[in-house]
Amino acid sequence: MTFDYKKEYKEFYMPKGTPSIVTVPKMNYIAVRGSGNPNDADGEYKQAIGLLYGIAFTIKMSKKEDHQIDGYFDYVVPPLEGFWWQGERRPGDAMLRTDRAGRRDGVSGIDYARKEDFKWISVIRLPDFVTRENFDWAVRKATAKKKQDFSKVEFFSYEEGLCVQCMHIGAYDDEPATVDAMHRFMEEQGYTLDITDQRMHHEIYLSDARRVAPEKWKTVVRHPIRRA
Repeated sequence: MTFDYKKEYKEFYMPKGTPSIVTVPKMNYIAVRGSGNPNDADGEYKQAIGLLYGIAFTIKMSKKEDHQIDGYFDYVVPPLEGFWWQGERRPGDAMLRTDRAGRRDGVSGIDYARKEDFKWISVIRLPDFVTRENFDWAVRKATAKKKQDFSKVEFFSYEEGLCVQCMHIGAYDDEPATVDAMHRFMEEQGYTLDITDQRMHHEIYLSDARRVAPEKWKTVVRHPIRRA
């Protein structure tokens, strides 16, 4: 049976359509950092996705290569994810707070109308059996096989910790309503938003935007929190 992270870790990948509190442990990712409008056809974001999947499938298909990874098991490549912000992040920045009109306050909030100002870290989760050495092998292998520059790809470890999250159904530009509900819920439960230079707005993309209508897109939206 092929291991599917979405099904085995439903608490992280398949939350309900109402907000909930979750503690996310340390995970390792394939990551590419960049900036700019994610909708640009030939933009940095689209290029980053190609790099991520190039490494992800090199690792998945390593079972057919001379390089054998200890502890390998067959698995479904986990979904694309992203950490997002705008402007310069500094410790203590109160980013991504959403008011009822969908506007974001704080020193470095997000304005969905200014997509060209986005900064992001796009990631795909790595199975726990993938070490940094395995990752470095995959980068060398993909570079040689695809004749492509993978120097922007990095091994990224991140412990997200205590968060509020919710399944958002619909277009990305409609997320502020979901974020509003998340923030109201966290406050009712005695928590406050804790987005800083190290803890960011996080999205997990469960739908193929090329094949699914925008009103049906499923996206996990997650924000870090702490006790008020």
